[in-house]
Amino acid sequence: MIQTKTVAVIGAGPVGLAAAAHILERGMTPIVLEAGPKVGHAVRQWGHVQLFSPWEYNVDPAAKRLLEATGWNSPAPGDYPTGSQLVEQYLEPMANRTQLQNHILTSSRVTEISRQGFDKLKSKGRASAPFEIRYQTSANGTQVTRADAVIDVTGTWASPNPAGANGLYAIGEKDVFDRVAYAMPDILGSDRARYAGKTVAVLGAGHSAIGTLTSLAHLKSEVPETTVIWLLRGEDPAKAFGGGANDKLAARGELGSAFAALVSAGLVQVEPGFRATHLNLEEGRLRISAGSACCGRNLKADELIVATGFRPSFDFVRELRIKLDPAIECPVALAPLIDPNEHSCGTVRPHGARELAQDEPGFYFAGMKSYGRAPTFLMLTGYEQVRSIAADIAGDHQAAERVELVLPETGVCSRTSVETTSCCGDPEPARKSSCCA
Repeated sequence: MIQTKTVAVIGAGPVGLAAAAHILERGMTPIVLEAGPKVGHAVRQWGHVQLFSPWEYNVDPAAKRLLEATGWNSPAPGDYPTGSQLVEQYLEPMANRTQLQNHILTSSRVTEISRQGFDKLKSKGRASAPFEIRYQTSANGTQVTRADAVIDVTGTWASPNPAGANGLYAIGEKDVFDRVAYAMPDILGSDRARYAGKTVAVLGAGHSAIGTLTSLAHLKSEVPETTVIWLLRGEDPAKAFGGGANDKLAARGELGSAFAALVSAGLVQVEPGFRATHLNLEEGRLRISAGSACCGRNLKADELIVATGFRPSFDFVRELRIKLDPAIECPVALAPLIDPNEHSCGTVRPHGARELAQDEPGFYFAGMKSYGRAPTFLMLTGYEQVRSIAADIAGDHQAAERVELVLPETGVCSRTSVETTSCCGDPEPARKSSCCA
C-alpha cells in the first residue's frame, strides 16, 4: 500500500489555502499551520483596504472547486473586494465549509524546521528523512509534526521595512515605536482617534503611501486641524501619481489621479528628497531628521507612518539548506524574473516549482515570501505557484512544468502592500515600474 504524502503548509492566507486545496486534489494530506487565531490573519490587518483587482482574479481554481461543492455562491466577478470581504466571502468559507476544515491549525506559530535526525551539516540520507516542524500554541506549548514536504507561504506582513533610507532602522526608531505605524493604518476607521487633529508624516512613494495620504486628506476635510506631510525619498512627486486615465488598471489610475489633485490643492505638504536617518522625541513631539540629527533637515510631527514595503524573515528555516538571491532575498532561479529594477507586476511571467524549490528537496517558498523584497507579486501568480508545487510533490513533473496561467492583459494588483494581495514592498528603484507600494 502506498502511503499518502503529508505536506505542511505554513500560512493560511489566500495562497496558503489554495496550496492546501491543490494538495487535497492531488490525493495528499495537507497540514496548514497558521500563526494567527483565524485564517487570513494578515489580510484582516488591512481589511479596510480595497484591492485593485476584481474577484475574478482573486479566487484560485482548486479552491473554487472545493467551495462550489458546498453550494458556495461566487461573488460577482467584476466587483472589487476589500480585505474584509476577501476573508468573509472567500477565506472563511474555504476554512469552515470545505474539506480543509479538518486540516487547519490556527494559533500555531512555526518556530523551527529541520530534517528528522539530521542537522544542517549532515548530508547522507538527508533527502529521504521527513521534515520535523515545531510550532508554538497558546494552549499546549510547543508541538511537533512531521511532513514529507513543506511549503512556506508566511508572507512578509510581519516584517515591514524600517524608516531608514539605507534599509536599516533610523537611529532612534526603535525608541519611538509608540509614535510609528507601518503599512496602512485604518485612518478613517479604527485608528481615526490616533490621527485626527494631529500632524502626521507618511514616508513612502508607492500605493500604500498614496492610499494612506489620501485617507489622511479626507480626515483633514473633517478635522481641519489635521496636518498631512508626505516624505518621499525621490525628488519627483509626479512619479508616484501613476498613469491616471491611461493606467490599465482603472482603480489604480483613479487613485493616482485623485491623489495628484489633493497635492495640487495643498491638502498634502510635500517633502521630496527626504531620506530619514534619525527619529527622536523633542518636547513631546516626534522629530524626524534627514542627514545629521543636529544639523541636517528636520521636521516635527505627532505621528509617523512608514509605508516603504516589506521584507521576508527566515528565522525558522535556519536549519534548512536555503539558497537566496543576495539582493532580492528570493529563490536564486526566480530573481531574474522578478527583479523590480527590470520588471513590473505585468511583466513577470508565470513560474512554478522549478524556480521555487530549494537545495532542501521537498521544501518550497511560495506567495509573497517567495518574492523576497520585490514588490511585483501577483495573487494569481501565487496560485499558479502552488498548483505547480503540488504537482511536483505528487510526482507529476510534467504538470509542474506546464504553465496553466495566462495573466490578464491589465495585470492584477492591489491597493496595499501586504503578503496576500498582489504587489508588495517599495524598494526605491521600483517606484516607477512597480504596481504597488
